[in-house]
Amino acid sequence: MPIELKSRVAIVTGGANGIGRATALAFARAGAAVAVWDMAESAGKAVVADINAAGGQADFFKVNVVSQSEVVAAVAAVVQQFGRVDILINNAGILRDGQLVKVKEGQVTGKLGEADFDAVIAVNLKGVFNCTQAVAPVMIQQGYGRVVNASSIVGLYGNYGQTNYVAAKAGVIGMTRVWARELGKRGITVNAIAPGFIATDMTKGMPEKILAGMVDRTPVGRIGQPEDVAYAYLFLASEEANFINGAVLNVDGGVVVGT
Repeated sequence: MPIELKSRVAIVTGGANGIGRATALAFARAGAAVAVWDMAESAGKAVVADINAAGGQADFFKVNVVSQSEVVAAVAAVVQQFGRVDILINNAGILRDGQLVKVKEGQVTGKLGEADFDAVIAVNLKGVFNCTQAVAPVMIQQGYGRVVNASSIVGLYGNYGQTNYVAAKAGVIGMTRVWARELGKRGITVNAIAPGFIATDMTKGMPEKILAGMVDRTPVGRIGQPEDVAYAYLFLASEEANFINGAVLNVDGGVVVGT
């Protein structure tokens, strides 16, 4: 039986490209009205155009999730346009990789910059906080809501050269479990997904040797596709998942980081 989201309104942050784009399209096919939030205006509007051309309902909102004022205003705009917010997919994220300290021949030659640390924490952690805090009152009034947050398998296991990203994604798991406790009694479930190696624009530019190594570490023998993650979002946002709360769903092909 296919998942149906008719009459539901979903916000997808980072919805212009990659996993976010696949998620917006999947939600629209399931019948939801979709608010695509992103800073990439042309790409975001293209997703909306594709949805509307196929008979769906969507609109684009240029939102910087780091800004509380922009997020609050965008939530109000979505409610004004669509009447409610049933689903929040906290998908927006960035990478700024770097080792804590780089060492060559016993000497420190570099380090993860403070600006790169702060940028990743701001988008990947504070952005999730900002969006959920702004949407929660709407969902509480409705007595219904689904929040699904993007973590990562590296948030569970760690990863070389990703201090900032791992810290943010581990923090997302912690916030997910807190909010599951706080909001569950209000009819709102809060869950997270933990993707593994996914074929997005970030991985397309990687050397073949690195990509081959990712495949070798993934028991199903392939890199994940954006749709693999989108379908996990779709399930956790559905009625079929109404007794799942505070969970972290790995979408990783069985990969174990570091092996």
